[in-house]
Amino acid sequence: MALEQARAYLEIWGCAEQIIELEHSSATVVLAAEALGTEAARIAKTLAFWVEGKPVLIVTAGDQKIDNAKFKAFFHVKAKMLGQAEVDVQIGHPVGGVCPFGIQPGIPVYLDVSLQRFETVFPACGSGNSAIELTPERLFEIAQAETWIDVCK
Repeated sequence: MALEQARAYLEIWGCAEQIIELEHSSATVVLAAEALGTEAARIAKTLAFWVEGKPVLIVTAGDQKIDNAKFKAFFHVKAKMLGQAEVDVQIGHPVGGVCPFGIQPGIPVYLDVSLQRFETVFPACGSGNSAIELTPERLFEIAQAETWIDVCK
């Protein structure tokens, strides 16, 4: 279902046919890199956080971790991820398939500058065995991101 939501969203942007459906799981950065035959850093992982009682998504390079001080400096709250049970309900995609495509309305998306060092990156497409290859600039456009941020170590 979430894959179909992402597909319908990407269809609007003219790139649904670029979705890669994998035979093997891509639910983690390591699994996605193996399944796609790329380095883990190029996996665009989407993380869900609570900010002032509302979810926000941050897309980072696969080799990055959130820097709590940078997060707090930007969002003015301590970094608190959504619980596993909350992700599907709040975002619209299950853990392992979270992406910025076809999400619940009103959820702001931010892209971390760690993605900008790559020519292309691979975000998920709503399921634990899907991805799409996009330039960081195209990902920013399609995700309708708020802005580029620097919240990783």
